[in-house]
Amino acid sequence: MYTSHGDISESTENGITGGPGQPAAALAHDQVLPIRPTTAASWDHLRIQVSQRLQALDLAPDLGSEIGSKRWFRGLGTFIGLSAFALSFWPSFAPLEAAPMERIDDAVRDEYRSQMILPLALGADSGRHMGATSLVEPLSEAPERPRIELLATLGQGDNFDRMLRRAGVGTGDTQRVLDMIGGALPLAEIEPGTQVDIILGRRPAPGAPRPLEKLAFRARFDLELEVGRFEDSGPLALVKKPIRVDDTPLRIRGTVGSSLYRSARAAGAPASAVQSYLKTLSQQVDLDRDLRATDTFDLIIAHRRAATGERQAGQLLFAGIDRGEKPKVQLMRWGRDGEFYEASGVGEQRGGLMAPVSGRVGSRYGMRRHPILGYTRMHSGLDYKAGYGAPIVAVTDGVVLSAGRAGGCGNAVKLSHGGGLQTRYCHMSRMAVSGGQRVRRGQVIGYVGSTGLSTGAHLHYEMYRNGRAVDPASVKYVTRAQLSGTELQRFRQTLSTLRQVEVGAALADLVPTSSEVAEEAPKREIDKLDVPKPLR
Repeated sequence: MYTSHGDISESTENGITGGPGQPAAALAHDQVLPIRPTTAASWDHLRIQVSQRLQALDLAPDLGSEIGSKRWFRGLGTFIGLSAFALSFWPSFAPLEAAPMERIDDAVRDEYRSQMILPLALGADSGRHMGATSLVEPLSEAPERPRIELLATLGQGDNFDRMLRRAGVGTGDTQRVLDMIGGALPLAEIEPGTQVDIILGRRPAPGAPRPLEKLAFRARFDLELEVGRFEDSGPLALVKKPIRVDDTPLRIRGTVGSSLYRSARAAGAPASAVQSYLKTLSQQVDLDRDLRATDTFDLIIAHRRAATGERQAGQLLFAGIDRGEKPKVQLMRWGRDGEFYEASGVGEQRGGLMAPVSGRVGSRYGMRRHPILGYTRMHSGLDYKAGYGAPIVAVTDGVVLSAGRAGGCGNAVKLSHGGGLQTRYCHMSRMAVSGGQRVRRGQVIGYVGSTGLSTGAHLHYEMYRNGRAVDPASVKYVTRAQLSGTELQRFRQTLSTLRQVEVGAALADLVPTSSEVAEEAPKREIDKLDVPKPLR
């Protein structure tokens, strides 16, 4: 309903407002819009008709409903058709070819090719070298280098013969070199990793091996060998060049501080020497309880320095510790076996017994109820809990009295340590020694098992003194390797000489001798006339 603005007051007064339950509103003449006639051929009329027909066709139904019906397949066809129509306008990725600015003929292309570099992966033949033009003429044969300088390395498990052959040395020269070097020292003594400088000369004929002109290497720390031809076309000759070597040991002293290992390493001791020092020292003192931060460590290491500047550290020779008011600990390596002996000369002192196996004690010495027999009887040893196959070691030096089956003890090994002391190791899975054999402290004598009267893998360890069983946990003693007579005298003389070594004396450079200075001095041209032609 529409109410004229001009008739608002009048309509209100007359009660004609329109609305539900009201009479119809009257429109003024000027408010009535004329109806425009629609032309049948107009665009709006055509658009409306097409829209109505397309709506009647229902070409784009909801594909999520009525799946499988005719209406759904009609919508699927519309989707596929529109997708194909869109894909038909997909652009091409083919490169666009542009016409060159000038005409390129074969001559110009060859000129370009001589300067270009193409990837080898694409089959190009100009990636490393520039292509040849028509002006290049091929040679009948390529010239060889007049000499070749090589650096060969003797590998692990290799031998000198194979190394020379790999380097290109001929069979005849290889055999002569082996004969000459073998006369100077055994070839087996040449250590792996040795580097050999090799110079090969010009081939005497095409396809022939190159002759050896020079071969030089460091055969030992104190010896350098050189094989070469000192005259034109002359035979090979061997030259030995001894290198002066000083064997003054390296002595290192310092304060223990918070860590003995770190203090020794900070003082310049090699890691292997420090580990050997700690292992040796631990046989005399408890490194955790008996050392203080103010104590002084003292170790002497075998050391070699060559006149050419190389240095070589060896094994530990002397291990000592100065603990103030407590007695000094001084041990020196001596003998063919390289064992450490006390500086007093009475021999190496080793405290206590070693644990026969790595594991904690499960059952101790004394009366107990047997787990298999079921009654109480004497348990004359210690039971160590350990995994099956764990190694069992001798607690100290001794001789094997027996090794075999021993009733309820299973596979057992019994050792005699002298002084009426014996030990027995039971329930082994396998024995590693035989009767009459001498064993050393820490040597593996068998492996943990569960043979005999046993409920599981463990070691039953017994100790006897004069034939009577004793508690192994109550026995603590030391062993000594005694020196006497002439050997003891030589030991003391060596120890006295070793103690006189100054701290850090081995670190100074060797002073060159007069002959070494003369060799390094430049020679005049007139002095070179009467000497052999030097190797190139």
